[in-house]
Amino acid sequence: MKQHIIDKIKEYETIILHRHVRPDPDAYGSQGGLAEIIKATFPEKNVYTVGEEEPTLDFMRRLDEIDDSVYEEALVIVCDTANQARICDQRYKMGKEVIKIDHHPNEDPYGDMRWVDVDAAACSQMIYDLYKTSDGQLKMSDEAARLLYAGIVSDTGRFLYSSTTIETMKYAGELMQYDFNRQELFNSMYEKDPHVLKMEGYILQNFEMDESGVAEVRLTKELLDRFNATQAETSQLVSILNGVKGIQAWVFFIEEDDQIRVRFRSKGTVINGLAMKYGGGGHPLAAGASVYSWEEAGRVLADLKALIMEN
Repeated sequence: MKQHIIDKIKEYETIILHRHVRPDPDAYGSQGGLAEIIKATFPEKNVYTVGEEEPTLDFMRRLDEIDDSVYEEALVIVCDTANQARICDQRYKMGKEVIKIDHHPNEDPYGDMRWVDVDAAACSQMIYDLYKTSDGQLKMSDEAARLLYAGIVSDTGRFLYSSTTIETMKYAGELMQYDFNRQELFNSMYEKDPHVLKMEGYILQNFEMDESGVAEVRLTKELLDRFNATQAETSQLVSILNGVKGIQAWVFFIEEDDQIRVRFRSKGTVINGLAMKYGGGGHPLAAGASVYSWEEAGRVLADLKALIMEN
């Protein structure tokens, strides 16, 4: 499959890369990293990265604005996106061919060509693997290495998650040999504004955990306004309960104008099936969904507790 993807990249003069809505560093890293590899290898090609920008990730990359006409006769590559509804910028359908590159469960096998590896710790790891196994057909650049390294570091929780493999560490080590400032990158990724740190303190003081080891955090609009925090900023905080002794799984409910975002995390029990029940999905131990009332949020919590009790 990897060679087929390389052949398609060689075939097209215009290549447009997409990723998922509400992006994280792996979404930006895989999308931008592949774009930079293609640019380094084929400088004559027209390569674009599109989607709604996330201001907290401007340090990684700024995206392109293109007309609909650019999609004519273009190859579209969608990175790190499990299902079509979550692809940022639905114009991806306007391309001549679509390739899906992803590491989430392949519940929605869209595209004309698909490379899905659920064993990969990050989609950025897959992009480096594409380069690594290309036998010199693709070229790496310092900027591509910076983006892919950021994606791997982020999606592995700085190599703490169980998805981290020997291959993950090997690839990260190889990427570190390229010329980019790792300290500057880490500062941009992990430094938090004071108001976000204050919300983190609030969460640690107010989360509730029951005897089964299930915890919940409710971030209402009123609370977000009090801390002057955005929904994107709360995504930096979902994993902070990982160090709580005795915790088995937890859920964040983040209230927006039209819905309540649901963020699941687990230390062992597979929870992406529960996320799918509520129209979402994700990884076995990290998934998300949306509900539309606090009553429905209560049912989500009850289902999570039941799931933990069964396992």
